[in-house]
Amino acid sequence: MSEGEKKALNIPLLDQAAILLMSLGEKEAAEVLRHLGPKEVQRIGTAMTTLENVPQDHVEQVMSNFLDDVSQSTGLGVGSDGYIRNMLVAALGEDKAGSLVDRILLGGNTSGLDTLKWMDPRSVADIIRNEHPQIQAIVIAYLDGDQAAEVLTNLPEKVRMDVVMRVAALDTVQPSALQELNNILEKQFSGTSGSQSKDMGGTKVAAEIMNNLDSSIESELMESIKEVDEDLGNTIQDLMFIFDNLKSVDDRGIQALLREVSSDMLILALKAADEELQDKIFNNMSKRAAELLRDDLEASGPAKLSEVEGAQKEILIIARRMADAGEIVLGGGGEEML
Repeated sequence: MSEGEKKALNIPLLDQAAILLMSLGEKEAAEVLRHLGPKEVQRIGTAMTTLENVPQDHVEQVMSNFLDDVSQSTGLGVGSDGYIRNMLVAALGEDKAGSLVDRILLGGNTSGLDTLKWMDPRSVADIIRNEHPQIQAIVIAYLDGDQAAEVLTNLPEKVRMDVVMRVAALDTVQPSALQELNNILEKQFSGTSGSQSKDMGGTKVAAEIMNNLDSSIESELMESIKEVDEDLGNTIQDLMFIFDNLKSVDDRGIQALLREVSSDMLILALKAADEELQDKIFNNMSKRAAELLRDDLEASGPAKLSEVEGAQKEILIIARRMADAGEIVLGGGGEEML
């Protein structure tokens, strides 16, 4: 099958994964899901529940694409590490795939941290509430951005700034620090990778966590960070992907995003957008759809700022999810964000 024939199937990668798993038996699908992290399981599970009346030709095409990919590998079980890595990168994006590959192929040395990813954010906050801020920062840095933001929100307000600044300052975490953390979580290192340091944290991670915070908490926290270290605050702020940064997404990415966003949410979000961003949105719609959206936007009444910011946050969450799935590329602060 040619690459062009593959692209002719206009189904998001996440939905393709859901279709593939639903085409397998329960036992086989469960075995695949066992190797995924909580976010991947949640996203694929959600995709499964939303699939309705999938045409038979779509199922056949997904299976055919998968089998074609397998046939291009060096053989199952023989030199398959590269194939697994490439497949996960295509499905989940570079950052998440890297973490998942570490767990599957390297054995990982963070079983305690992985356990936390399956827990409710409030429970995670309760576990680390009385720990040293550096331990809290390591946990926060390891979690996905949205879960990390919820955990941070559930920590005392007085420690939030310290934790975020420590996350931004992290580069690698030595085995001794991970050993201490896993002891706290009543876990032990396993495999041969226990002697390796772990890349974790940094200003990019801090920016992603800030992106996922409630707007009021985000503003207060950023102000506090800048009071202590203005340069660090500015660096984090430059890396944050905000609604205005949608201007940097290419036209194909905007069109894909618009297919996932409801008209009501878009109208609300655009109320606080400048003319340049509005034009970016209108130019990536059909002429008729753009005219209708303009009319609806002009006819809509005033809205609370919190509601507008909430709609923008929802769209950004969708955009980041699509970026994680490799469907669009986000840019912010002059460089790739995800």
